[in-house]
Amino acid sequence: MRVADFDFDLPPDLIAQHPPARRDAARMLTLDRSSGALADKHFVDLPSLLRKDDLLVMNDSRVIPARLYAQRAGLSTQANSPAPTGTIEVLLTQPLGDNTWRTLVKPARKVQPGERLLFYAEKAAHAGAAPLTATVLASGEFGERTLRFDAVDDFFATLDQLGHIPLPPYLHRADAPEDRIRYQTVYAGEHAHGSAAAPTAGLHFTPEILNAIRARGVEVATVTLHVGLGTFQPVRAEHLANIHLHEENYTLTAATAHAINRARAAGRRIVAVGTTTVRTLEHCAATAGHEPLQAHTGSTRIFLSPGHRFALAGAMLTNFHLPQSTLLMLVSAFASREHVLHAYAHAVQHRYRFFSYGDCMFLS
Repeated sequence: MRVADFDFDLPPDLIAQHPPARRDAARMLTLDRSSGALADKHFVDLPSLLRKDDLLVMNDSRVIPARLYAQRAGLSTQANSPAPTGTIEVLLTQPLGDNTWRTLVKPARKVQPGERLLFYAEKAAHAGAAPLTATVLASGEFGERTLRFDAVDDFFATLDQLGHIPLPPYLHRADAPEDRIRYQTVYAGEHAHGSAAAPTAGLHFTPEILNAIRARGVEVATVTLHVGLGTFQPVRAEHLANIHLHEENYTLTAATAHAINRARAAGRRIVAVGTTTVRTLEHCAATAGHEPLQAHTGSTRIFLSPGHRFALAGAMLTNFHLPQSTLLMLVSAFASREHVLHAYAHAVQHRYRFFSYGDCMFLS
């Protein structure tokens, strides 16, 4: 199949630039993936669409203030580095361990291996010592750079002081204070730092909605997948067979592995909140084969496209995705390209709001 087979016309004014006044105020389009039948509903209707024995699985990764601004300080091999010059934008996309991160850098051509970067709270150079410093270890394609940060007492607390919320490029504005709260799920784990983008299907949930879901007898579990570089890189291949996603780190806990094994053995439906959860579940199922799932931490670059047979996900909540995106391909794998593109045409006609701060779909 061709990437162009997943195109659709989207008026720019349907791209939501700000979150709704309330988290749970989104509209929700439901799609029966067997018949293609559609229904216009609201997110607050979700509890009534879940079965009392469903297992609802959510991605609890926490978005970090991953967009940083740095000044170049010359090559680390120089005895006397020159004064800082040039503003560099750095986006943290994947932790690699040992204070090392995979990043996207702009402008990348100025930042080569061996350089030192000085990070400040503002875009302009500051006098005095930088709160955060790093060395460029390696370069890659399309602006990718590997950085090793010098040790600080609390890296994520330092990011909170210096960093900006990494809003997607289709939000044509700078991040605002409200994004620190609204571009984060209410169930993000306190120690699950690592995402460069929100698992946006989860942004609609409130504590009240989660309580209503549990009150129906639905079991709730979490996985952690840190959303990384693939969210920000466009698809550059012409054919789906040539698409290769970047690695993203995930964790499957013992509690969630046991919950999935129990649900699977009993024939209960597993409902995935968001494409990141779907990818984590399907990767874990493929890794385990016919054996029960076990707790573990790993990385995945699984790409789900039409033809994939889903092993775990039986229903899915997801937002509306970009034309020709791998996320739209995943949703099309779940409910057929024809049904999904018909649903998207309906959403455009009825003026649903698209992308991160937009409305959602429930596919069952």
